[in-house]
Amino acid sequence: MDSLDKDKAFVDLIERNKGIIYKVANSYCTDTEERKDLVQEMIIQLWRSFANYDSQYKISTWMYRIALNVAISYYRKERKTPSSPITSTIINIPAGEEQSEREENIKWLYHFINELDELNRALMLLYLDDSSYKEMAEVLGISETNVATKIGRIKKKLKQQFSLINE
Repeated sequence: MDSLDKDKAFVDLIERNKGIIYKVANSYCTDTEERKDLVQEMIIQLWRSFANYDSQYKISTWMYRIALNVAISYYRKERKTPSSPITSTIINIPAGEEQSEREENIKWLYHFINELDELNRALMLLYLDDSSYKEMAEVLGISETNVATKIGRIKKKLKQQFSLINE
């Protein structure tokens, strides 16, 4: 593959999978300008690793691994409180709930997920993105059993924290 083909393939890859990059960046960075810097750093690292991509892995797994490593390194360096992706899959938010109550519940859920350590926050990001346990294990470098155990514990902890504020 010549240089021009490689460049085009990389740009196409980023365009098709940019959701992964933005999901991870949004989970680790709250400031808009800092988030742009983080996205740029992720793309740079993906470019540096592009020639070494091992096709035995799914492209999304490879991208998540790099993006998460960059984000975790960035988080450790900056020591800022990141935001996390939130859906109502962690807690049961009734469809008929008042909008203000729903927004308040989501804010609390953001708060609770933000308190998790880097590994558990990354795990929740992958979980909320419907990744399989196998994919999560590959991205994070832990066993599938460990993934299942950690997810169970995190969900239980989040539900307990959430129930305390609703009492």
